[in-house]
Order: sequence, then structure tokens, then C-alpha cells
Amino acid sequence: MEASSIAFWVVALLVVLALAFDFMNGFHDAANSIATVVSTGVLKPQQAVLFAAFFNVVAISIFQLKVASMIGKGIVEPGVVDHHVVFGALIGAITWNIITWWYGIPSSSSHALIGGIMGAVMAKAGVSKLVGAGILKTIVFIFVSPFLGFVLGSLMMVLVAWVFRRTSPIRVDRWFRRLQLVSAGLYSLGHGGNDAQKTIGIIWMLLVAAGYMTVDDKAPPNWVIWSCYMAIGAGTMFGGWRIVKTMGQRLTKLKPVGGFCAETGGAITLFLATALGIPVSTTHTITGAIVGVGAVRNASAVRWGLASNIVWAWIFTIPATAFVAGMFYWLSTLLF
Repeated sequence: MEASSIAFWVVALLVVLALAFDFMNGFHDAANSIATVVSTGVLKPQQAVLFAAFFNVVAISIFQLKVASMIGKGIVEPGVVDHHVVFGALIGAITWNIITWWYGIPSSSSHALIGGIMGAVMAKAGVSKLVGAGILKTIVFIFVSPFLGFVLGSLMMVLVAWVFRRTSPIRVDRWFRRLQLVSAGLYSLGHGGNDAQKTIGIIWMLLVAAGYMTVDDKAPPNWVIWSCYMAIGAGTMFGGWRIVKTMGQRLTKLKPVGGFCAETGGAITLFLATALGIPVSTTHTITGAIVGVGAVRNASAVRWGLASNIVWAWIFTIPATAFVAGMFYWLSTLLF
């Protein structure tokens, strides 16, 4: 088989692997979009996943590809990435996703992918080939996104409590069962808009490395964009029910009004980050918002021990995936 033909099939297989990661991202992070609306009883699980998947895909028509550009061009220097780097990055991210899904830990698929890219690049060329500004933005928002979700979720809860202070609880519950459909739809839009673009970014990176695109190209082919949005939507439809239970029931008990406030605070955070082109974790964001809502209602209503375990998972995500990605980069160079 000719070298050009082999190179084509290597790229094709890596694109399939990237789409598998995207599907797993939707599967793993479905809990972020639907946990609150399921736990409050506004939608049944089967209805919720279809609802969230629809808005994941609709996001393609709303957001620019700023996050994809950051992943594709803003994390590592041009010319460093090859098929070994992409393979190591994807396997590192997928491995971490499987481990955290199995144990029902709400970790970040986004930071797993970024950690994988960093680990594979460092294994190949060292730290000097990473783009410091892009890495710094990503690391800063590990802390900013849950904090902003916490603050906005808390403020929404306080505002709603004040506005409806003279309204009976039954009427409040009835109103917010309807309004939560709006907030859940907005959050799912933000989830699709930010998360699908991360896979677009790594496929973009791969196509540039393989010579099918140049660094100066403004956007990847349409088939890449559509494939990634469809893959994350399909993953969401199958949902990660282990994590739904952690997010929607174990972390704190939610009513429709609390679900609305958490989703709205999280959606605002995701819309802002996507507009700025910053890849953030939908898991971090909604967790912060849920904790903020629970803390306003009653600080003891939040299971802080569980919350701290989730935070530790966040902290270990990038170094753990970087280590696994580095190992698989080395293995890839031996096998291929």
C-alpha cells in the first residue's frame, strides 16, 4: 500500500476516534444538561435526553467557532502536532472519561482532552511547545467557571425568592416547572456550543498536521462541524445515568425553582465563555451553580463531602490525562 494511502487511512481512523470521544463526551456530560430537569420531575429521563440532544445540535447555528479555534491553534505551537500526538491525546481523554463515568464522578471531558493534548505534546517535544497564554486561560477558567456558576446560581435564587416572596409555593412550583424547560434548553445550547467545538478543534488540528488544511484556514470543512455536533447530540441521547444521580440527587435536593436558577446561572456562564473562545467544563459550571442554589437555601443542604470529592477529580483531570496521553504517544510511536 502506498504511503499516501496509509496516511489517509490513519487520518480517517483518528477522525473516527475523535468522533467516538465526542459521542462519549455527550454521553458523559448528558448529566450536566438533564440532571436538574430530571431530578425535579419536570421531564422524564427519556424526554430529557431527547430534549437536551436537540438543543445540543441546534447550537451549531448560534455559536461561532472560537472555542474550536482555541483548541486547534491556541494550545500548542503549529507544526508540533502529528498523528501520534492526536492518538495519545484522544486515548488519554477517553480513558479518563471511562474511569470517571464508571465511578459516577462528574469530571470534565473538556479538560481531559486538553490534558491529553498537553501530555502528548510534552512527550514529543517538551513544555516549550505549549502555548502559555492558551493554557493559562484554560487553567484559570477551571476555577472561574464553577465560581461564576456558583455566584450566578446564588443570585438567581435570591432574586427569585424576593420576586415571588408573596406567591404561594404551589404557584411557584407550577410556574417554574414551565420555566425550567426554557432554562434547560438554554443550558443544553451552551453545552453543545462549547463542548462540540473541542472535538472540532482537535480534528482541525489533525487535518492541518496531515496537510489537508493550512494554519491560515478560517474554519474546518462543514462535514467536520456537522459530524461533531451530531456525535455529541447522539451521545447525549444515551445519557450517563450514574452521573445524573450524583448531580441531580446526591449533591443537593432540587425543586423546579432551584433547577431553573442553577441552569440559568450555568447557561449564562457557558454563553459568556463560548463567546470569548474559552473551552470550559460544563461539569464544573453546573456543579458550581447547583451548589450555589443549595447553599442559598440552606448551607447544610449541600453535601460538602461529595462536593470536595468532585473538586479533587477536577484537580487530577489534567495531570492524569496528560500522563496517560504521554504513555500512549510513546506506544503509538512504537506501533506506527
